[in-house]
Amino acid sequence: MDITLNKSTVNKRSSIEITGSKSESNRLLLLQALFPEIELKNVSNSDDSNLMMMALASNDEVVDIHHAGTAMRFLTAFFATQAGRDTILTGSKRMKERPIKILVDALRELGADITYQENEGFPPIKIKGKQLSKHKVSLKANVSSQYISALLLIASKLNNGLELTLEGEVTSIPYIKMTLSLLNEIGIETSFNNNVIKVYPASKIVESKTLTVESDWSSASYYFSIVAISEVGTKITLSSYKESSLQGDSCLADIYKHFGVSSTFNKNSITLKKETAELKPLVLDLKNAPDIAQTIAVTCFTLGVSCDLTGLHTLKIKETDRLVALKTEIEKLGGEVNITDKSLHLKAGESINKMVSIATYNDHRMAMAFAPIALKQDLIIEDAGVVSKSYPTFWEDLKSIGFSITE
Repeated sequence: MDITLNKSTVNKRSSIEITGSKSESNRLLLLQALFPEIELKNVSNSDDSNLMMMALASNDEVVDIHHAGTAMRFLTAFFATQAGRDTILTGSKRMKERPIKILVDALRELGADITYQENEGFPPIKIKGKQLSKHKVSLKANVSSQYISALLLIASKLNNGLELTLEGEVTSIPYIKMTLSLLNEIGIETSFNNNVIKVYPASKIVESKTLTVESDWSSASYYFSIVAISEVGTKITLSSYKESSLQGDSCLADIYKHFGVSSTFNKNSITLKKETAELKPLVLDLKNAPDIAQTIAVTCFTLGVSCDLTGLHTLKIKETDRLVALKTEIEKLGGEVNITDKSLHLKAGESINKMVSIATYNDHRMAMAFAPIALKQDLIIEDAGVVSKSYPTFWEDLKSIGFSITE
């Protein structure tokens, strides 16, 4: 389904309730499968989290997680520890192009029995579940944090826990710290010193407790962009958000000050307000929050601001090659973009080409990141239903704050 976003003006005051973080939800769903004493509230209603739930509840030999990259990584580790169970883990055509070798090698080093069913290093994989006997493993520190978190999430169920050594400069630290904080929250002891992470075995039964998932900061990013592009005085209140968030993307509150967006926390909500601002070129290292790169690049383009975004090496292996996709679509709109395998450089322009059709490449973030351009002019978004991967009610929520959308 393609949609047309007609040139819109958002309401001066709006409020939106955003579902739980996909990142937190998928970590907690796996922990709940290992420790059924845990109850969860405000779990993400995203496709990825629904697929994670179904996979964890399934007894089928073949588990298909479609486009859900987090689920692929986390479930590879989970099924490796399920003694007596054989599982074939597969996904979409794109998922079969996304590497899993680094994680499989690490799990094999711990004693896992995993074989490739088609291409070496890529899904689908066959996993023979067993008790993993070893407890020490090393990984390059600049790999996707999802590989690291997958190992940390199963670690407390290993007989001797896990000692994970990260070699080199660590990227995506907030996501690793999120995983460790959630383990601590359910009573599992961890440490992270000098690139060595230790997770100790769960020596006692985890106490029954209810955990509430914080709303998703990546989903909030689109409203930061909308407020940045809107008239001075525009306010949008989002819930449920914490000032002391575990999510790396909460750096949005600082980054968007650059565009004149102030953020005020009140109990469990955050109010974004557009203030006057002198717009200057933006230089950012996003190695700790690469998922907001698309939003920031589109905000800069729409406001005519140059930007240099680095630390983006993990974007090459997402739902699509996000760097190539961003370059292609921004250039359709009249922008000038240069990319490397880990950076994006946008030169400020003065105008935006009219009535452009934005391709989304099976990538939810492409659809949502480009939507705010409709505050300047009409825009077509192709395959708009792709947003269900992380934020199924996105288009309805945009309508509620004043966007005009037709199918």
